Amino acid sequence: MSLQIPAIKDGKEDAAVAVSEAVFGQEYNEPLIHQLVVSYQAAARSGTKAQKSRSDVSGGGAKPWKQKGSGRARAGTTRGPLWRTGGVTFAASNRSYKQKLNKKMYRAAMRSIFSELLRQERLVVSDDVFPSAPKTKELTSRLEGYSDNRILIITDAVNSDLFLAARNLSKVEVCVSSSLSPVALVNSDKVIVTTSAIKLIEERLG
Repeated sequence: MSLQIPAIKDGKEDAAVAVSEAVFGQEYNEPLIHQLVVSYQAAARSGTKAQKSRSDVSGGGAKPWKQKGSGRARAGTTRGPLWRTGGVTFAASNRSYKQKLNKKMYRAAMRSIFSELLRQERLVVSDDVFPSAPKTKELTSRLEGYSDNRILIITDAVNSDLFLAARNLSKVEVCVSSSLSPVALVNSDKVIVTTSAIKLIEERLG
């Protein structure tokens, strides 16, 4: 069984593109999509924050004064957290924020996202988004009907003219089908996919 995705040509709705229901006809699984989005955003964190603990601070090997008789509090090192040149009490260290999400869960979540986009009529297929030159004005005219929307354009391969034309448009994002962002899919008001890209997506998620 197949579903039909609306196809746009020359600014007008053309014949629809048939796709598999196994990929674009799934139920909306909000917990799984949330897990995918959180995992994707967590993996983007650098985790490079670092501070020096008392073992990382240089010096402090000698006891600053004798244990008894000086009238001062006993001290074994000048690199403790109470000292001005000492280390941090609970020092932050480099860490990874990545969360495990296996391939089966990833594909199921992406199928659910695409299915919901299709149900909400936010997914269209069009091969007319490619400008003849890297001109923002030309791309804007091709996207005239979606000027007030956040648009995600998905292609099968890198097209330099399209990327250069879209980089000055704050509400337009371009990506290839092999590096899809679930965050971009969820946040987009309209997702425009080329015919070749929709077939690649169907193969990868099938």
